Amino acid sequence: MSSRRSSRSRNTSGAQISDDQISDLVSKLQRLIPEIRNTRSHKVSASKVLQETCNYIRNLHREVDDLSERLSQLLAATENDSAEAAIIRSLFM
Repeated sequence: MSSRRSSRSRNTSGAQISDDQISDLVSKLQRLIPEIRNTRSHKVSASKVLQETCNYIRNLHREVDDLSERLSQLLAATENDSAEAAIIRSLFM
């Protein structure tokens, strides 16, 4: 076994991941990420899939942060109307 292959199939927990398993996981990611899923070519490099996955996750984090900020502003604006604030809070419980 080459050193490249042996280093690729090792991880810190001692479990081994085969090249086939890595390919399968990359394929699953490719189907999940909209930017890649919508491409006409079905052949996308693993590095491109991983790069787009990272970008997608960063964008999701930004959206969550933005929505959290907007929700905080909404709750602050409804503090005077405790019934409305209670309804909004109950939606998240």
